[in-house]
Amino acid sequence: MSSTGDQSPLLAGIAHLVERHGPVPFSAVVDAALYDEAHGFYGSGRGHAGRRGDFITSPEVGPLFGTVVARALDRWWAELGRPDPFVVVEGGAGVGTLAIAVLAARPACRGALRYVLVERSPVLRQRQSEHLALAEPATALGVPGGHDGPVVASLGELPVTPFTGVVIANELLDNLAFDLLVRTADGWGEVRIGVDEADGEQPRLVRHVVPAGETASAAAERFAPDAGEGAVIPWQRAASEWVADALGVLERGRVVVVDYAVRTTAELAARPPEEWLRTYREHGRGGDPLTDLGTADITVEVALDQLEHAAGAPAAVVPQATWLREHGLDGLVEAGRRTWEERAGIGDLAAIRARSRIREAEALVDPAGLGAFLVAEWRVS
Repeated sequence: MSSTGDQSPLLAGIAHLVERHGPVPFSAVVDAALYDEAHGFYGSGRGHAGRRGDFITSPEVGPLFGTVVARALDRWWAELGRPDPFVVVEGGAGVGTLAIAVLAARPACRGALRYVLVERSPVLRQRQSEHLALAEPATALGVPGGHDGPVVASLGELPVTPFTGVVIANELLDNLAFDLLVRTADGWGEVRIGVDEADGEQPRLVRHVVPAGETASAAAERFAPDAGEGAVIPWQRAASEWVADALGVLERGRVVVVDYAVRTTAELAARPPEEWLRTYREHGRGGDPLTDLGTADITVEVALDQLEHAAGAPAAVVPQATWLREHGLDGLVEAGRRTWEERAGIGDLAAIRARSRIREAEALVDPAGLGAFLVAEWRVS
């Protein structure tokens, strides 16, 4: 199992690790490819979502997704007794597209709102300030109510100060590093990455399957006990730990994750890995994740049973289309449709926005696309 690739700083760094320690976990390569601050796809700021970027997420379709999230925040704020401050932490916030749309919707909770963007990439955090007025994190997390909101702050990792509110993450967990486990004739193996430096050729990353350790084997047996020989599964420890950490910092509230996901790891074991382990660049599907490190997004479908083992069962799991409708999407679309019918002949900005809202909704609930994403909610009371 091998893959060719150009000499690059990331490849050189991995080769150095392999020289010192032997073949490295697949997760180490994924983490470097995505988050290395100098050369990683996200860490360097090279990769980004949006119509001019590498892929489209729900917030980048347009402001409608953020408007619905704002309505959901108002509902949850009321259910919690209208706390002030009301802290909303967004994991994997990127340049702040979702936050911008939420704030533009002027939610009723805005006076109490403390919105904390969590983004690992320093470059993307810097870009947040181009469109958002950022306060010191202590203002959002360390100051009690009484200050007019909304207050927006930015961090590189989840806060540790307990709070009441919401942790939300849209298409974050699929980008957290994961390992690969393979069912072999002798039990479970783990994919490790080495470097082949054949004479006269560019170094290339190669896959080795080694016997899985006790912890990895136990996880594989737990999540895919009936997998046949040759089956491959992702071991998503980082995603599981992220959800557990998010729940751990909440005094009251909920954790909400939106991602392309499946209910069980066994579903992934039954499919070829190239279906659930994907790369993206400039809106197109890429190839082998080991080629051209740092130039493409690397994603994996999220196995909810692994999150459940680490963080407990979610209170609800529904498709994104259902979740959006539960929080007022249809009413917003109907209002847009009325505006369009009234003002289409004028063609002013209100008409254009109304028409855009209708088209955004179609994309957000598309059962063959974003509408099929799963929304999982955990609640802390």
